[in-house]
Amino acid sequence: MVDTRKEQERAELHRAIWNIANDLRGSVDGWDFKQYVLGMLFYRYISENLSNYINQIERAGGAHAFDYAQIADSVAESARDEMVSTKGFFILPSQLFQNVLATAPKDDDLNVRLDRIFKSIEQSALGEGSEASFKGLFADMDVNSAKLGNDHAPRKERLVKLMNGVANMKLGQHGYQHNSIDAFGDAYEYLMGMYASSAGKSGGEYYTPQEVSELLAHLAIDGKKQVNKVYDPACGSGSLLLKFAKILGTENVRQGFFGQEINLTTYNLCRINMFLHDIPYNQFSITHGDTLITPADVHLEAEPFEAIVSNPPYSIKWVGDANPVLINDARFSPAGVLAPKSKADMAFIMHALSWLAPSGTAAIVCFPGIFYRSGAEQKIRQYLVDNNFVDGVIQLPDSLFFGTSIATCIMVLKRGKHDNATLFVDASDEFIKVTNSNKLTDANLATILTTYTTRADVPHLARLVPNAEIAQHSYNLSVSTYVEQADTRQQVDITALNAEIERIVNRSNDLRTAIDAIIMEIEADE
Repeated sequence: MVDTRKEQERAELHRAIWNIANDLRGSVDGWDFKQYVLGMLFYRYISENLSNYINQIERAGGAHAFDYAQIADSVAESARDEMVSTKGFFILPSQLFQNVLATAPKDDDLNVRLDRIFKSIEQSALGEGSEASFKGLFADMDVNSAKLGNDHAPRKERLVKLMNGVANMKLGQHGYQHNSIDAFGDAYEYLMGMYASSAGKSGGEYYTPQEVSELLAHLAIDGKKQVNKVYDPACGSGSLLLKFAKILGTENVRQGFFGQEINLTTYNLCRINMFLHDIPYNQFSITHGDTLITPADVHLEAEPFEAIVSNPPYSIKWVGDANPVLINDARFSPAGVLAPKSKADMAFIMHALSWLAPSGTAAIVCFPGIFYRSGAEQKIRQYLVDNNFVDGVIQLPDSLFFGTSIATCIMVLKRGKHDNATLFVDASDEFIKVTNSNKLTDANLATILTTYTTRADVPHLARLVPNAEIAQHSYNLSVSTYVEQADTRQQVDITALNAEIERIVNRSNDLRTAIDAIIMEIEADE
């Protein structure tokens, strides 16, 4: 059943983005346009977030008409230290999104003003605990770029249009974090759909659909009401991590959200995404770098993690055994072999398993080839199965992800299993068609999760397979090896079919005889 409210909110958000695109069409490359929209959206959010927070405090103290946006900067300075300590940043009233927007049409140096404001926001966190969370957040939104125009006038015109468009976005009655859709994530996904393929930059940036993110989160939660920490080794824009906040509540992810991302632009977007979902700066640790080669020290100190989710890039190249140190890395050495240099998929699997808590669960989207290919990947599968780490494999429908029609799978890992078997679920038919893509509905998600948690055999849907049987199949983990698909071919009664053919032939002969008789009569009359 389709959530009408969710679809309405999504449609309104898409219209607003489309309107901005029309205003800026031809002036800003689509891929760069994405950064400008999301950067301006972030600027609007932190402006409203800070001013609303201060207003609530002042009004609760009796100043019912207090409005932070209306006070002088000199008066507001007294709150700087407290706000940086609490929120991690500070914005003067004159720097707020709404106040800049009010004077923007008459400000010939708007780009210069915005540049100073963005630098001021980042500098407000220097030397503070929030510095790492804010450093470089506006780096991809260059308001002085020639992409916006060759001089101040065209830049101002386009920035005003951009600000107006973002101001007109309706993002839920009670704010971003209470919206029934992931507003920022949905905007990111929509912008990817609009521009990624034409820009030729879709490779390696597969945004995980929100429904798949929800499925991964529920699998990793494993029925728990709270978890200690959640982690994504290839976190992208953070949509997978944020599903835990939505499902459990931020307060029930007790020690916070952890992720690492190799792409600098996406790393910045992920940190912005955390703020947009009201995750305090001291509740998340998002780092930049190559997880497989240089995992973040702060995450190494924080592991193990009770819940791990990820949609790592499919079959990318990595250094592998060309680096002699890696075979002795505690993350990879237990399997006795490294993932192939041409396919790093199993390296991400081993990394996640290494950092998984004894009572934890990892749910990872995988390229299907890793479940049946031979060589090093087969040896790693043998290690995983023989040590009873694979809890289950779920076959997903094809065409779920933007940029690829591949029918991916989910591998679920556990260290503390209660049985020596692996559950295989064929969910390839659990979807609805939406234009050229497929989509998981709430009903599809419920079916998959119920099937998984029940952990029982269901004809043509699920089968719990003893690990000894998997060994007999050379450690093949493809769902199709163990779950037989329903035979949808129509059964034919051969006897009845032959009788019908005989009836048709006889009828044809009768008609031919009758026609011949008519022709003979006509010829006789002539």
